[in-house]
Amino acid sequence: MEQTVICRRLSKTYQQDAIEVHALSEVDLDVPEGDFVCLSGPSGSGKTTLLNLIGGLDAPTSGEIIMAGQRVDLMSQAELASMRLKHLGFVFQAYNLIPVLTAQENVEFVMQLQGMDRKERRARARAILKEVGLEGLENRRPAQLSGGQQQRVAVARAIVSGPSLVLADEPTANLDSYNGEMLLELMRKMNEERAVTFILATHEQLVMDHARRLIHLHDGRIVSDESQH
Repeated sequence: MEQTVICRRLSKTYQQDAIEVHALSEVDLDVPEGDFVCLSGPSGSGKTTLLNLIGGLDAPTSGEIIMAGQRVDLMSQAELASMRLKHLGFVFQAYNLIPVLTAQENVEFVMQLQGMDRKERRARARAILKEVGLEGLENRRPAQLSGGQQQRVAVARAIVSGPSLVLADEPTANLDSYNGEMLLELMRKMNEERAVTFILATHEQLVMDHARRLIHLHDGRIVSDESQH
């Protein structure tokens, strides 16, 4: 099976008040295409750091990250921006929707950056919003939507342009258990029907229970990697 992400001897060190903090230490990770992975661990375990390195939002101190056959750790800022635009979708804890845009305009935003034709991106945005259960709410701005609805807009935006990988950092942290469950079922559906690879970082049991593969980090190292379901 083709690997969506390969990490080799991945390390990240920060300087904090003249103290060296090892956020990640010599991490090796292979994520096959179509996997649904959860990175778990306590605060400070390195899960968000690992997610940010894979997404090219931060640079490793040492080690390699390979995606679509390319070394992410060697890319320039312009190459990273292009890689994120073409291959990655992001879902953040705080939704990160643009407040002045409607749900539909938020979903269209990435496709607009990709230079997609206006008619096609409008049709795609409407179709994906219907798929995530937001038909009839296309013209509402984020402030007019509930937290669960905003996060579904964020998921729609993340997958609408057909990325090979979606990275989600604490995607259910601001949701109640009902909306968290709905969101995770939606992500699993997208994973199974569209073969989109998901890597989620969380400390919530609800998210861990939905993962096909559970990777536990502690003090910047992978301490277990288990398949489930």
